[in-house]
Amino acid sequence: MSTTTTVLAVVLAALFLLLGSAKLAAVPAMRQAAAHVAMTTTHYRLLGALEVAAAAGLLAGLRIAALGAAASVGLILLMAGAVVVHLRSGDPAARCLPAAVVGALVAVHLVLLAGG
Repeated sequence: MSTTTTVLAVVLAALFLLLGSAKLAAVPAMRQAAAHVAMTTTHYRLLGALEVAAAAGLLAGLRIAALGAAASVGLILLMAGAVVVHLRSGDPAARCLPAAVVGALVAVHLVLLAGG
């Protein structure tokens, strides 16, 4: 596994661990974000649990590439869903950009895993 793949996996894992934990803890900013897209706190916590699990999968993927690949696929689907939810909520395209960019980075991670 290349250094780039490893660094990307660690950075993405840290990001999703942070965001997922904030959703699980239902911090005020996350409760507001959930309400903005008409999602219950319970559903937002479920998304947080998926993000934390995916972060663990990315880190496990440092040893077992198939786990990292599975986590990447799951995160790509989550980020695609986030873009759709933002668009359905009437958000401007710029509000979808973070999810799209992070999803693209996760896709790069998946491609790097597949390549080597």
